[in-house]
Amino acid sequence: RAAWKTYVGRPESDNIRCFALELLGCSIRQSGQVLGTAEALHLEKGTEALPVLEAALALRRRYYCHAEDCILGAQNGLANCFDCLERHDEALVLRRE
Repeated sequence: RAAWKTYVGRPESDNIRCFALELLGCSIRQSGQVLGTAEALHLEKGTEALPVLEAALALRRRYYCHAEDCILGAQNGLANCFDCLERHDEALVLRRE
């Protein structure tokens, strides 16, 4: 979360800002995957991470459509979140794109 606070003031199209947003979403999702964590918390953290990861992918598609590796990384993060939320069909669609 510190990375996001550091780079939030940069322009929306800034690559480091986009990466920090992805990192924030993945960190939120993974915070619910700690060993012994209740399933309800796991789902709650996935739900919190979802809009962050969707926004990160949208920014990547808007400003970095030429950088396939950036888009694939953002899609993978979102697909992992969908899996966390047991939305496996949506995760599969992203992984096949």
